[in-house]
This record gives sequence, C-alpha cells and structure tokens, in this order.
Amino acid sequence: MHFTAEQRLDDGVVERKFTLGEIPGILWTPGSATASAPVPLILLGHPPLGLHKMYPRLAGRARHAAADGFAAATIELPGSGDRPRWAAIEQARAELRRAMKAGEPVSDEIVDALILPLVEKAVPEWQAALDALQSLPEIDGPVGYSGGVISIGVRLAVIEPRIVAAGFFAGSFVPRTIFEEARQVTIPLHVLLQWDDEGNDRQAALDLFDAFGSKEKSLHANMGGHTGVPQFAGEDAARFFTRHLS
Repeated sequence: MHFTAEQRLDDGVVERKFTLGEIPGILWTPGSATASAPVPLILLGHPPLGLHKMYPRLAGRARHAAADGFAAATIELPGSGDRPRWAAIEQARAELRRAMKAGEPVSDEIVDALILPLVEKAVPEWQAALDALQSLPEIDGPVGYSGGVISIGVRLAVIEPRIVAAGFFAGSFVPRTIFEEARQVTIPLHVLLQWDDEGNDRQAALDLFDAFGSKEKSLHANMGGHTGVPQFAGEDAARFFTRHLS
C-alpha cells in the first residue's frame, strides 16, 4: 500500500488516497485514531461507476462512520474509473442495456456474464486491501462491510472471517449461484431495499434475503427509487454497525 495524498477534512477526519498495486483506494480515519487508540474498520462497497463519480456519496458515508468512531475504506472496482477497461464486462453491460431498452427479461446468462467475473476478481482485491489496512497501527478490531455490489458482499461474508457484520443494498442483479452462497452467510445482516427501485427485481431481492442463513438479519424497505434512500435509513445502518463493531 502506497499513500499518494492526505488531507484533513473540516470535521477532523483524515482522508488518505492510496494505491495497492494498480488499484486506487481511499481511507478515512477519525482524527482520534492512533496507534494507542485504534479503531474498527468498515469497507465501503459501491457500484462500478468509478471512484470519481462515487466520491461525494462515499465520503459522506465515511464521515458518518468516523463520527461513530470507525475508519472506512474503499477501492476501485476492476474495469472502473481509472483502471483498464475490461472488454468482457463492457460487452455484458451493453447486453444488459439492450435487453432493458427492448423491454426484454434480463437473462441468467447476461447476469452471470456481468456479475460473476467481477466477483471473482474483486473479492481477492478487497481481501488484499483488508490485509494492508489492518497492518496500519491506527486500525484494529472487527470489520464491517457496507454497500454494494451485493454479490461481492455475499462472497466476502462467506469466505472472509474478519468481517463480522454487513449492511447490504439490494439494488443489483444477482446470479443464481450467489443465492446458493447466501445460504452460507451467518454473520448479522442489515439489508436495505428501495421498494420502487427501477433497476431492481424486487422479488429477487426478497428471495435473496430469505436465502441468507444468518440468525440475525433485518430487511429495511422504503418507498422510492434507487436514489431515493431516506436519510433515516443511513441512521438505522449506523446503529447496526455501532452495535456489532463497538
């Protein structure tokens, strides 16, 4: 991990940009985080739109996490932002846009081609980032995962023992194999669903929630589209992480 830039935000949060090999990322830590007072970490998942575009939302989430006493970090997904284009994923996105524009059902083949390669490549990168982040003296303790792509979060929840709680946003297509993996998830879950999400199969989101094997899981559904998440939904998620990471 190589830090490339650092700034202290107006609320005292320290924001550091880094690279991990070819992977760009951002780490936010509370001003109070030190080697003698390390803090837990929340990994911030996001859709593959690029860190530049997602920065305002990610920074907002990170600053809320810092106010609750947590560090937060994110990395650029494969094929997104400043990372090299990924021809197979670009083709799958084009097929998805074509099907949706034509009003056709989105086939399992399209979903698999779009999501599964991303999961296979992104999850080891998240694990490598977690290794590097936890080597920092100011970060210690349990780890949470928050956000999307939900299939990436499911895979991490299954295979990464350092993640003890996850908050998922049910707003992306999910391959059938991920439904099977969801049955192996046992950590506490907080799942957010926008009831009128124009790009989400509501029934599939409900079925995925039902598939999760966790004894503690809660579904928080709110009226509105994909970007209409109410502010109090974030407050509910914050309480969830405070309960499980503090």
